[in-house]
Amino acid sequence: MMHVKVKAKDVRFTIPIPYAILNIAISILSSKFFQQSANKWTKEHFERKKLDFTFPLIDKKTLKPIVKELKNYKGIVLVDVKAKDGTEVKVRL
Repeated sequence: MMHVKVKAKDVRFTIPIPYAILNIAISILSSKFFQQSANKWTKEHFERKKLDFTFPLIDKKTLKPIVKELKNYKGIVLVDVKAKDGTEVKVRL
């Protein structure tokens, strides 16, 4: 299970994310429909900013083994960020 901890000035919360939910999110984000929709939704904004960018394709076959391997490293901290305003975000397996 992945744990996301967020601390702000007045708010502090922890979000536990089971690996099953993570696998479902990967399946949704790697779907062709979602990727085409994301490019369509952002196309107008990128044209106004004169940026030539399309979201790269996310390959489910590559990400699933990575998530499977992460299960073997319980307790490791993936992200530990502290902002100047005191906001902290920590992602731990």
